[in-house]
Amino acid sequence: MTSSVFDQPLQQHMWSTDEMRAVFSEENRVQKWFDFEAALAAAQAELGMIPAAAAAEIGAKARVADIDLPALAAETRRVKHPLVPAVRALQRQCAGGLGEFVHFGPTSQDVYDTGMMLQVRQAHAILMRDLTAVSRELYRLADEHKHTPMAGRTHGVQALPITFGHKCAIWLSELGRHHERMRALEPRTFVGQMVGAVGTQASFGEQAGALEARLMARLGLGVAPISWQPARDRLGEYVSVLGLIGASLGKIANEIMNLEGDETGELAEPFSEGKVGSSTMPHKRNPAVVETVVTLSRAIRYSVAMMHDAQMAEHERDVAAVRMEWKAVPEACMMAAAMLQMMQYALSGLTVNAARMRANLDLLGGFLMSERVMFALADKVGKQSAHELVYAAAMQGMEGGITFEQALSRDPAIRAALEPAALKALLDPATYVGQAPRIVERFLAETRASGWLD
Repeated sequence: MTSSVFDQPLQQHMWSTDEMRAVFSEENRVQKWFDFEAALAAAQAELGMIPAAAAAEIGAKARVADIDLPALAAETRRVKHPLVPAVRALQRQCAGGLGEFVHFGPTSQDVYDTGMMLQVRQAHAILMRDLTAVSRELYRLADEHKHTPMAGRTHGVQALPITFGHKCAIWLSELGRHHERMRALEPRTFVGQMVGAVGTQASFGEQAGALEARLMARLGLGVAPISWQPARDRLGEYVSVLGLIGASLGKIANEIMNLEGDETGELAEPFSEGKVGSSTMPHKRNPAVVETVVTLSRAIRYSVAMMHDAQMAEHERDVAAVRMEWKAVPEACMMAAAMLQMMQYALSGLTVNAARMRANLDLLGGFLMSERVMFALADKVGKQSAHELVYAAAMQGMEGGITFEQALSRDPAIRAALEPAALKALLDPATYVGQAPRIVERFLAETRASGWLD
């Protein structure tokens, strides 16, 4: 029986991916605990702290596949401790009494935290791969459409012409900064913990430093300079950056959804055979994929908020705070993975209706070109006077239901300053995209040179 959107067969594809669910599965979580115990035993044996035979036996038996997880869950409920039943289960797996050396010195949170870091590092590789894949699709769209004119909009209404490639390049620039953030936090984030009950390493004696270094080297994690049991900012930062990524993906998805509306018709997510938009309106082709991304982008922010609450750890250890992370971190990673996968799909098959974009540029009857006309007129009458003349013509024209060209031609001062042929040329929106194509080309060249999309 399932009860969460993350594991319900009917909904899980909208909230997570198979790959990321495996990373945060119960089996993998316990396996990461066992990986810690096996690496610790091996490092302790190297330093003569426990027998080599014990380390070998623990390493050989530290396999979650050999553990009865339902029985482990029942024992966890009985003893009301998340780790002790797992340690006892591993101890029982070891022959010849060598299981006595399992978990020789660390505290439970050493295992929880380091195990979580191992899971997050595994998730990180998936997220970075998919973040790069989405970014490549945006690069392709920016390059292909750097000359494709469309209406730029501010305050929800048409403002001036841009190109669709310019819009995609801005989206790409956001994801590029997120890529930088994710790379920058790696050395800060991916460190383990072996500090004992209150962070002083008292149970490990004089070899504590050497032991921790060997343990983390075996696990592929960095060594923290001091206990982070009560300092939860590492995972807090990680989830916060996932929240930023989710916000950017949600913004892009929402933009596609808005531009897919029938009245606009400039973009459309992929349509596959059998896709149904409505149970009662057979004609509908809903933006179901990008709409789901918008949902997840809103949901992930609450994982960020929960991680901020988890910063309020008390004294030297506070598992009440840590347990919030057990919910927030996996869910944030799963939602981020789902968003990235869905956006890669949506962008890779995105329909760009250049003809509709061009037609929409004429939707206002030429009024979109008021800035261009104003600056052309400014050369003859001055900028402020030009603004007043064009403003008056635009307001009269829009109120009177005539085109911008007709409204401008009715003003004697404008007629005297601009020849009819010159005015007509000024009103072509496809020739007023500014430096957009060059800006896109320069930005894409810089992106290529940085190498982060390779």
